[in-house]
Amino acid sequence: MFNKHNKKKNGYMLKGKFAKRGYDWWWHSFTGIDVKTNEEKAFFIEFYLTNPKVSKDEVKYGRLGDIPSYFMVKCGAWGSDHSQLHKFFPIKDVKINDSPIKIECGDFYLDEETLKGNVVVDDAESHPEYMCDNGSMSFNLKIEKNIAFNVGYGTSSLFRNIHAFEMYWHAEGMKSKYEGEIIYNGRKYVVKKDYSYGYADKNWGSNFTSPWIWLSSNCLYSKLKNRKLNNSVFDIGGGRPKAFGIPFNAKLLGAFYYEGKEYQYNFSKFWHPSKTYFDCKILDDLVVWDIKQSDRHSIMETHIECKKSDMLLVNYEDPYGLKLHNNLYNGGNGYGNIKLYSKYGKKIELIDEIEVSHVGCEYGEFDKK
Repeated sequence: MFNKHNKKKNGYMLKGKFAKRGYDWWWHSFTGIDVKTNEEKAFFIEFYLTNPKVSKDEVKYGRLGDIPSYFMVKCGAWGSDHSQLHKFFPIKDVKINDSPIKIECGDFYLDEETLKGNVVVDDAESHPEYMCDNGSMSFNLKIEKNIAFNVGYGTSSLFRNIHAFEMYWHAEGMKSKYEGEIIYNGRKYVVKKDYSYGYADKNWGSNFTSPWIWLSSNCLYSKLKNRKLNNSVFDIGGGRPKAFGIPFNAKLLGAFYYEGKEYQYNFSKFWHPSKTYFDCKILDDLVVWDIKQSDRHSIMETHIECKKSDMLLVNYEDPYGLKLHNNLYNGGNGYGNIKLYSKYGKKIELIDEIEVSHVGCEYGEFDKK
């Protein structure tokens, strides 16, 4: 069972060695509606901390040759006017409650049910260390986290405490509903719960993975049943994990909550073996994901595309101050299809064929040396 909410896993993790070489972030993505045109727009908001024990009183930027140390709010939108906006604060300005998570810093606030803030950037071109665009975005949102993707013992207290993995993942709100208001570059958007197609997760660790893959959506339509799947969501993520410094072959974690029934493809659960094949491509105008996952009882085939013109190259520097991901495509307007099959020995039957939209999506690899 993966639909197990766990607020401790959604808590603050920068302790022990991760306090000096680590990062921790809370990611939120959702769709809003332009109040004037009624057009949809996909947004993201992330609260990010790195290396809090390195510099408490002053922001340190890796792009300026330092070991980075700061609290950063990352936010923005996808589409033809996509952008990412960053605002930085010294660690001393941040109040954090471990679990349940609560982060307060000036106008910014995050807990399990609330997300507020206001970012304005007007000098990005003269500050490359910001790694962002010019623009503005304010947000005031309520969050309702309906379905979780808890990956299991790999994020248990034991493996968290001994810092076994280089990168951890927990999706407390794999399916979430957001409600509130966004003002993005002067335009107002309303966010409605049943049309927000929301997602909330977190990552933490000492470095990032390569390749970096993520796909998720809860806007699903059954072609066999001719109806929207209102109690469903899928989530796929991973790349090349490392445990105790030893890299695995490229692997993905996958979960499909299909109208109340769980299908999980989790390489870390060796007693429930699964297989994954993936082929991700960056074409002239598209990024494409083809993923096939299977276990003893089911097969999930996922094909997603996203227009590069709707995506951005998302920017992060690692806890050592290096920026190895310079072609990490990130979007929120992916679309495609999923075919879900049951397996009984050698007999395979189609459970459903599903149209997918409003897909959060990501793909990139480290720069080649």
